[in-house]
Order: sequence, then C-alpha cells, then structure tokens
Amino acid sequence: MKARVRAIVAGVLLSLSTLAPTAAHAQPAAPGPCIPGGLPSGALSLVCVPSAGWNGQLVVFAHGYVSAGQPLGFYHLTLGGISLPLVIQSQGFAFATTSYRQNGLAILEGADDIRELVSAFTVRHGVPTRTLITGASEGGLVAALLLEQSPDLFSSGLAACGPVGSFRAQVNYVGDFRVLFDYFFPGVIPGTAIDVPPDVIANWFTRYLPAVQGALQANPARALELMRTAKAAYDPANPLTIGQTAANVLWYNVFGTADATDKLGGNPFGNEWRFYFGSSNDLRLNLRVQRFAASRVAAAEMTRYETSGRLTRPLVTLHTTGDDVVPFWHEPLYLAKVLLTGHRGMIPLPVVRYGHCNFTTNEILTAFALAAR
Repeated sequence: MKARVRAIVAGVLLSLSTLAPTAAHAQPAAPGPCIPGGLPSGALSLVCVPSAGWNGQLVVFAHGYVSAGQPLGFYHLTLGGISLPLVIQSQGFAFATTSYRQNGLAILEGADDIRELVSAFTVRHGVPTRTLITGASEGGLVAALLLEQSPDLFSSGLAACGPVGSFRAQVNYVGDFRVLFDYFFPGVIPGTAIDVPPDVIANWFTRYLPAVQGALQANPARALELMRTAKAAYDPANPLTIGQTAANVLWYNVFGTADATDKLGGNPFGNEWRFYFGSSNDLRLNLRVQRFAASRVAAAEMTRYETSGRLTRPLVTLHTTGDDVVPFWHEPLYLAKVLLTGHRGMIPLPVVRYGHCNFTTNEILTAFALAAR
C-alpha cells in the first residue's frame, strides 16, 4: 500500500514532463541543487530550483501518512534510485516539499507548514507564475484543504485517493473495521478499537498480523461477512485481497489510534448508534459488537479537519472505486459539498479498480494535465 502511494507521488511529479515549455526559444532546464532548510514551525523544507531554464512554475506536494514513531524526513522522494526533484527540475519546474512539523496525524499542521513553505519560497525566489498543490492519501486531504482555504497561494490542485469527503467518517471507517473484526474473530488482536496495547504495536508484523491472516484464511465465510458489514473493498476475483484489505485498514487502527486520540484530545471513534448489516445474523451482531462513544472534545476538534466544498480554484480528484483504505464514497460526499456551496471547481476522475492509490501512469498523467491546464 505504501509503495502505491510512492508510485502516485512519482507519477504526478514525472507527469510534469508533458507540460514543459516547447517553444524553440525556451532555455533548456538545468537542475540546480536541492536546498534543505527549516520552517518557523520546526518542519524541514526542501526547495529545488533549476539553475537555468526555470519556467516560473512551482510544484508543491503534500506527503501521505507517516506513523508517529518515524523521524521527520523527506519521504518518497526517490523511486528506483531516481531522484524525483532532479527529474522535475530537468523539465523546468521548481519543486518544494516539507516533512511537516510532526508525523502521525498531521493534516492541519501539514497545511500550515506548506503555507510557510510557499512563503519562504516566494521570499527567496519571487512569486511563481503558477503554484500547483498535489497530494496523495492523507496528503490529498491536505491539498484539498489548502485549495479551499488559500486560493491566493495555489492556482489548482490534485488530490489523489484522499479522505476529502469526511474526516470523521474516515476515522469511523477504520474504527468500525476493527470492532467488526473483533466480533467475527474474537481474541486475535488484544485490546480494543480505541485502546491498542504497546505489545500489539511492537509485534504487529511478527505476531499479530500473521494471526489475523491465519484467522481470515481459516474461516473464509466470516471473512466475507467482515467485508460486507464493514463495507470494505476487496476484489471478488482475488480472495487474497480480503487479507490485504484487513492488513491495510487494521494497520491504521494499530499504529494511528493512540496518536489521533492524543492530538484530538480524546477518543475520536464513536459507534453507539451505528447499525451494522450484511452478516448472517444482524440482530446478534448489533447486540454483541463492542460500542464506544466519541469524546466531545475530539468530535469538536475533528470539525477543523472537514472540507467545506468551497472551491474557487480547480481541484482534480483521482480515486479508485475499490479503495480499501480511503473508500471511494469520499468522492460523492465531497462532490455534494461542492455543489451545495454553488461552486463547480471539482473535477472527479474515478478509476474502476481495487486498491488504495492503485493508478496507472496514464491515469496520473491525465489527472495532472487537467489540474495544470
């Protein structure tokens, strides 16, 4: 899954080559050095400007989710040993990114850090003729929020496979999957949807994930019930994708729950009144599934993470219909928000395929071309 996010970033950036100046008098681009630095927030920055042939445009990208235990850094900037900032510059574009000031849940902080990044770039290099914001997965929500809230900074945007429809619904999707897994496969993962023991985090890949996969394989009927009741995507033609979906969604529960609870001021997941359906015995399921109440503080805080739909700049959204991590239903939810505000800035590009951020190069090229026109 994370490899796919890296592929999206790579594809978006590499697609810039189709937009490079072609006039006979255009000066050939010569990549300049990438200058690391720091932002006022404490986030790291990386700015790369061609030493010759800069077309005056800037591409900024917001990275996806990085677990809270990882050090700050510039993730996903190489693919197959190739430097993406170098490739971008060779086509005449300036490139800039930031580590964000923190990992884990970093949507609001990431947006602020990117604003600081653009400001720092402008002070040093002047105002770009166009600034495009791109992002994948969590970075897709960062990109959408920035385009809504800072249209003075960004000309257009591309949000790939991001939770743009509802942040709270995305939190609940992950929590729902965990409580439903615990119902169908009790005792496989210690703790609960809102309380993940340190031992589970430390031994997830060596002990608990293999146990999850073993439980799913041992009882395929229950595995299918889990997919149906959680409304989670999988490929019916490939039963192995059930295990892939479970591994991907549970990873976010295991590694993201404590961090989100801390940063939001309380437990953000609530299913007190949720009615689950799609099992062989929905009455039994709803009577016995674990129930949790979201903290009022967390619920109030999550409103700050919600998109408004007020788009005054074009935003292309690229999303697979079978996204197991960030469900496709975010797209119609966001489109409804946009239409209700009276704006028409959203350009949705659905891709009929299973997987999170699972796009072809041509699909990414098309999306970026629309964002950059």
